[in-house]
Amino acid sequence: MSLSLTGVSVDYDGVPAVVDVDLGLPAGQVLAVLGPSGSGKSTLLRAVAGLEPARGTIAWAGQDLAGTPTHKRGFALMFQDGQLFPHLTVARNVGYALRLRRAPDTERRVTELLELVGLSGYGDRLPSTLSGGERQRVALARSLAVEPRLLLLDEPLSALDAGLRERLAGELRDILVAAGTTALMVTHDHDEAYTVADRLAVMRAGRLVQSGAIDEVWAAPADPETALFLGYARVLEGTAADRVLAAAGLRAASAVAVRRSALTVDVSEGSAGPEALRGVVLSARVTPDQVRLVVDVEGVGELDAVASVNTHPAPGEPVRLTVDPSRLATIR
Repeated sequence: MSLSLTGVSVDYDGVPAVVDVDLGLPAGQVLAVLGPSGSGKSTLLRAVAGLEPARGTIAWAGQDLAGTPTHKRGFALMFQDGQLFPHLTVARNVGYALRLRRAPDTERRVTELLELVGLSGYGDRLPSTLSGGERQRVALARSLAVEPRLLLLDEPLSALDAGLRERLAGELRDILVAAGTTALMVTHDHDEAYTVADRLAVMRAGRLVQSGAIDEVWAAPADPETALFLGYARVLEGTAADRVLAAAGLRAASAVAVRRSALTVDVSEGSAGPEALRGVVLSARVTPDQVRLVVDVEGVGELDAVASVNTHPAPGEPVRLTVDPSRLATIR
């Protein structure tokens, strides 16, 4: 592991903010630390940067960073607002740290970075003339200019509107991969984490709840609260979980997390088996791609379901449902 955290804890006036976190990040990968406000994720990032005193061990390539000041760790930190210098041009913002270090070929390096972030030809513009997404890309280029060992991203897209945030998340992923950058990003947005990162760490109340490759964490949430936070629509337990799992052809479990599109209205003419789910439509909302339903399912209760746009099931109508097992996650 390039970055290794062992038993890392941070307190504020005796109140725990981060509690006994063990975490690793391989070189060249992006780790998203995901959690709600107050979960300790930003405090953990600041501890890694050396901006918060912490107990435990924070190491890079096996070397303990205790006592190493922030400016000597070889890390770069990018904040959600970018913090560009408003009086400097884009090129001078990107090359600021390079000029402080009297680096050779600063102009060439700035040109390369602006091309990397899709802003070729923007060098002479001032930050005030740029869109929010463009300013964040300038901030990213500035962070990458000194080729940091680790890039720390603190909610880098949260100040943007939803549409731009979604588009820029994909661009951020492409840029980090192209640069071969090892990065640790904190966010409260699971879609952003899924788009940008290779690995996921979920925090709650200062503690690390679960970590691993994104597909592994998504497929097997640690507990019901984590499943709901990751984006599953509902978590079923007991008899309700057994009914849905049986309809999906899966073994029983203590709980099952259900995605919003896991259940689909079955309009086939064939007979259904004894495990099939039946229910009555409570509400229906038409979208461009499908009809989104809430169905009162026999032996289960209210569940989300979908139907094709040409079926138009109406409230009060009985329906039969099929279950897609790939859209369920069992919680043992």
